[in-house]
Amino acid sequence: MKIEFIMLGATIALALINILWAGNVRTRQYGTEWNMGARDEKMPPLNPLAARLLRAQANLYETLPLFIAAVLGAAYLDRLGWKTEVGASLYAIGRLIYLPLYAAGIPKIRTMVFSVSLAGLILCWWALMFG
Repeated sequence: MKIEFIMLGATIALALINILWAGNVRTRQYGTEWNMGARDEKMPPLNPLAARLLRAQANLYETLPLFIAAVLGAAYLDRLGWKTEVGASLYAIGRLIYLPLYAAGIPKIRTMVFSVSLAGLILCWWALMFG
């Protein structure tokens, strides 16, 4: 299997981990009844960890569709190569490092790691557009 698709699968697994982790932390705060209920009632603010995990999840969801499109588009156009290999690896590894940094509330390093993942996304997009 091509490294780009391994990184794509790993990033999707990371997204699932983020969903489950954030859900678990919210359920610990609000309780099982809230989790299994309609969630119509107004709840108190989330604790800092739960709030950071939800923001990290939203941040991933902003770029993940672009990453998926760039990798699949490059593959469809037969433009996989060093740019997509390096780009997909930078994106996936960057996102993997980003999640615990965000959860721990580490600001500046987290932003630098995000920039690495963004550079990876741009490399994949470049390969899609220009080969």
